[in-house]
Amino acid sequence: MNTSIKRITLLVLASAAWTLVATSCRTVRGFGQDVEHVGGHIERASR
Repeated sequence: MNTSIKRITLLVLASAAWTLVATSCRTVRGFGQDVEHVGGHIERASR
């Protein structure tokens, strides 16, 4: 029984860590696209 609880706990923690990593990657990618978009506007305004 103790081993089952440890396995479930490990699975839950691993799932939470994976979700955090996957979410942060998407957030960083989206932030990069936003910065690129703003940079394009600045570049066009400076012409």
